[in-house]
Amino acid sequence: MTDSLPIALSAPLSPAQQCALVNLVRRAARTEVLPRFRTISRAEAVTKSGPRDLVTEADHAAEAMIARGLQRLFPHALIVGEEAVAAKPGLRDEVAEAELAIIIDPVDGTWNFVHGLPLFGVIVAVTRFGRPVLGLLYDPISDDWIIADETAPARLIAANGTERAATTSAGGALAELHGYIHTALMAQDRQEAIYPRLAALGQVTALRCSCHEYRLLAQGAVDFTLSDRLNPWDHAAGVLICQRAGGVARMLDGRDYNCAITEGLLLCAASEATWAALRDHFADLA
Repeated sequence: MTDSLPIALSAPLSPAQQCALVNLVRRAARTEVLPRFRTISRAEAVTKSGPRDLVTEADHAAEAMIARGLQRLFPHALIVGEEAVAAKPGLRDEVAEAELAIIIDPVDGTWNFVHGLPLFGVIVAVTRFGRPVLGLLYDPISDDWIIADETAPARLIAANGTERAATTSAGGALAELHGYIHTALMAQDRQEAIYPRLAALGQVTALRCSCHEYRLLAQGAVDFTLSDRLNPWDHAAGVLICQRAGGVARMLDGRDYNCAITEGLLLCAASEATWAALRDHFADLA
């Protein structure tokens, strides 16, 4: 709620500013990402925190181009990219204190990108004191995007400008729910606690790409996501888009999501009833 924030907030980005943001992301994808797709070898990718956490020249070049453009468009904003945080971890902590921050994941799904799978995207989130107020999930392959801000519903927009509403699913009984959980990224003790609970659900998998996982959640193709890797470049945009598509996104313990939160489980679900059912199912993990 805005009355809990340090100062009164200005309105979200104007339609013209949103258009400029989208165009910047599209240009960066065309210039720095797509020309490198299926030309970068696994040997050229650099490992960060583990063998599945990769970074390439495409990540660095796209982030640099988007960051430069955003700084011109929003000179007073804090610009925070995933790769910039890798080089300077303290940047992440500044997001929660910034009146206006813009968070970039230049190539979300880098593992897929490196291995030639067309399942990657660009994520941009705008936050105010750590709370998401605008989210963009862009697919460079199809050149379309889902966008939402705190005053408007989520919508899927095609390259030709046509758009339709993005709406979450109706949910259902636990045995009917399909969703994404990145169990392989969790600590061993949490994996051991969570695996026995998966048999009660309809289907659980992972795409190695938060951008497309949140896109599918917002379009009703799956019913939930659950994650304990709380990098804001992975989740801030998707949280807002889930909410503006009719879903519910909170920490499993009931807290509202904020980029300042670094530990816990983030549960995003298609409806309040679905969220509550999953919360109860995983309650002792909170």
